Amino acid sequence: MIKITAKTLSDLEFPTVCQQISKLTVTGPGKEKVLNISPFSSYEKTLFSLRQTNEYVSSYQQESRIPNHGFDAIDHEIKMLGIEDTMLEAQGFRKISAISETVNTQIKFFEKFEDIYPALRKTTGEIEYTPAIIENINKKIDRYGEVKDDASPLLEEIRRKINRVKGQINSSFGSALTHYNSLGYLDDIRETVVENIRVLAVSAMHRRKVKGSILGNSKTGSIVYIQPEATHIHTRELNNLQYEEKEEIKAILKGLTSFVRPYRELLIEYQDLLSDIDVIAAKARYGMDMNAVLPKVTRERELEMIDAYHPLLLLNNRRTGEKTFPQTIKLNKEQRIIVISGPNAGGKSITLKTVGLLQLMLQSGMLIPVHEYSRVCLFNKILTDIGDNQSIENHLSTYSYRLKNMNYFLRKCDDKTLFLIDEFGTGSDPELGGALAETFLEVFYEKESFGILTTHYANLKMLANELPNITNANMLFDSRSLEPLYKLHMGEAGSSFTFEVAQKNGIPYSLINRSKKKVERGKIRFDKSIANLQKERSKLQKTTDALKTKEQKAETEKKKLEETNERIQQKLENFQELYDSNQRLIYLGNKINDISEKYFNNKKKKELIGEFLKIVEVENSKRKKLSAQQKKAEKAKEKKVQQEAEKKVKEIRKKKKEKQEAEKKEEIAKPKPVLKVGDRVRMQDGKAVGSIDSIEKGNAKVNYGIFTTSVSVEKLELVQRKK
Repeated sequence: MIKITAKTLSDLEFPTVCQQISKLTVTGPGKEKVLNISPFSSYEKTLFSLRQTNEYVSSYQQESRIPNHGFDAIDHEIKMLGIEDTMLEAQGFRKISAISETVNTQIKFFEKFEDIYPALRKTTGEIEYTPAIIENINKKIDRYGEVKDDASPLLEEIRRKINRVKGQINSSFGSALTHYNSLGYLDDIRETVVENIRVLAVSAMHRRKVKGSILGNSKTGSIVYIQPEATHIHTRELNNLQYEEKEEIKAILKGLTSFVRPYRELLIEYQDLLSDIDVIAAKARYGMDMNAVLPKVTRERELEMIDAYHPLLLLNNRRTGEKTFPQTIKLNKEQRIIVISGPNAGGKSITLKTVGLLQLMLQSGMLIPVHEYSRVCLFNKILTDIGDNQSIENHLSTYSYRLKNMNYFLRKCDDKTLFLIDEFGTGSDPELGGALAETFLEVFYEKESFGILTTHYANLKMLANELPNITNANMLFDSRSLEPLYKLHMGEAGSSFTFEVAQKNGIPYSLINRSKKKVERGKIRFDKSIANLQKERSKLQKTTDALKTKEQKAETEKKKLEETNERIQQKLENFQELYDSNQRLIYLGNKINDISEKYFNNKKKKELIGEFLKIVEVENSKRKKLSAQQKKAEKAKEKKVQQEAEKKVKEIRKKKKEKQEAEKKEEIAKPKPVLKVGDRVRMQDGKAVGSIDSIEKGNAKVNYGIFTTSVSVEKLELVQRKK
C-alpha cells in the first residue's frame, strides 16, 4: 500500500502545485478537492487517474469536445433534504435541475464516445441516469427560478384573479385621479408612491373632500397623501389573493421537496462526480500549460526521467522569460542510488526536488513535463530530508533533527522506497559525520532502496565508486569561469572547487595557500584529480561538439552531392530515352523513304501496302497491349512527368527572374556616373554608341558619326570614359 507523509509533500512543495491547479478549477467543491490532493493508495487507482487526465487532455485534439461540467454547489439543498418536513426554495430547485441536467449530459456523452474516453466513461457509468428530477422540477419551476403559473390549477386561478384585481386597482385609481384633478383638489405633482402604494397628492385644504385612506403627508404639511376609497377596497382584495398565492406556492414547493428527497444520495453523487471531473479538467489544463505527458508506467523497479523539468521553476521562468534546464535521471536495479556532488549553486538540490516532485505528481494522477519515452514505476514510500529543519519547539538542532529523520529512514526503508537527501551527513564534525553518513548509505544499499543524495563528502564519493549499484554524478561547471552549466553528468564525482571558487571571489592567494596546508594532502590531491577530470571532460565535450558539427556539415554536403548525382543520372536516362526514340523514328523514316522510292519507280500499290503493313506489324509486335486501366495509369504517369517538368521550368524561370530583378536593384542602387563631354555613351536598352559633344540643361548632344541627336542625360549610360 502506498503511503506518502505530509512532511514529504511539504519538503517537495507539492501543496504549491495544488494551489496552482486550484486556480484552474471552475467550481467551489472542485477547488477544495484539488487543495486536498494527495498520492493514491494503490497502483490501480493511480493508473486509472492518469488515464482520466490523459483522456481529458486528448479531448482538446478531438472533434467531440467534452461538454461543460460547471455547476452551482447544492450543499445547502442537500443538507435541507436530510431534515424532515423542510422545504426548499424555488432557486434551490433550479440549481438541482441544472446539476442533474449537466450530469445527464456527461453520462450520455461518455456513453456515446466510450471508445475515445474509456476511463472517463467508467467514471460516469457508475452514476444513475434519470431525467425524472429535471422533468418534475421543470413542470413547476421556470428557468428564472420562479414557480410557474400552471404549477397547479389553484395557483393558476389565483394568479388570474390577481391580474384582474391589479387591473381594477389601476382603473379605479385612474378614475379618481381624473375626477379630483378636474375639481382642482390635487397638488401639481398629482400622485406619488407611499409604501409601494399609489396615492393622490391632495392639497391639505381639500383633504376632507377626497374619500379614501390618508397614508401620510409632506414635510411641510401642505400635501396629504390619500389612497382613493375604491382603490383601497381592491387593494385589500389583492392582499388576500397574494396571501393565498404564497400559501399555494408553499404547498407546491413542499410537494416538490417530498418528490426530490428520495434522490438526496443521488444528488450527493452528482455533485461529487462533477467536482471530480472539475479536478480532472484542472489537472489536464495544468499539464497542457507545461507540455506535460503521460510516461510509460511500469511494474518493474525502474525510473528513467528524460528531459525532466521542475514544474514550478518551468512556469516561473516562462513568465519571466528565463531559460529552464532539463535533467535526465535514470535509476534501475543496476543503478539504484545516485550520489551527486559538486559546488553549491550548481543545481544539485533542484535536480533532487525535480525527481521527487514529478514522482509525487505522477502518483497523484497528474501528467509530468518529461520526454514521452520516459519510464517510471510507483514507490510505496518517498522519504525526504531537504533543507534546514531546526525544531525550536522540541529544542532540536539541525543535526539532531536530521539524525531523528535518519532513524525514521532506517526503520521505514525497503526495496519499494525512494529516498531523497540533500547535503547528506552535514551538521556535525566532517570526519565523524561523514563516517556515520557512510554507514547510513550502506544500510540503504543493503535494503535495496532507490535514492538520490547530494554531498560534499569525499568518502561518500569513494563508496559510490566502490559499490556496484551506486553511481557518482555531478553538476557540470565551466572549468574556466566556474559558472554552473545546470547539467547533470552521470558516472563521475564532482569537485567542490572550494579553493577555486574562493579565489574567484577575491580571497587572497596567500590565505588560500595557508588553507591548503591545513588540509591533508590526500584530500587535496583527490579533489584536484576530480577537478582535473572535470576540466578534461569539459575540453573533450567541446571537441566532441566541434566534431559533431563537422560531421553534420559533411552529412549535409554528402546529401547535396547525392541529390546532384541523382539529378544528373535522371537527365542521362532521359537523354538516353530521347536518343533511342529518335533513332527508332529515323529508322522508320528511312524504311518509309525506301518504300516510297520503290513505289515511285514501279507504281505497284499492292506491293506498297504490303510493305507498309509489314512495317506496322513489326512495330506493333514491340508494343504491349494495355488494358483501359493501364492506359489510364500510363496517361496519368505521363501527365505527372509533364507537370513536374513544367514545374521545374517554372522554378528555373522564377529563379532567373528573381536574379534579374536583384541585378536590376543592384544596378539602381549603384551611384550613376556623372557624364562628361567626350564620353562614349549609348541609350538605355540601345546598341548604337556615340560620343557626347556638349551637355546643357540636363540634355546631351550625342554624335553617332552619321547623325547627331539631343537626348536627356538620364536616358544615357556610360560605355567608355574620354581618354
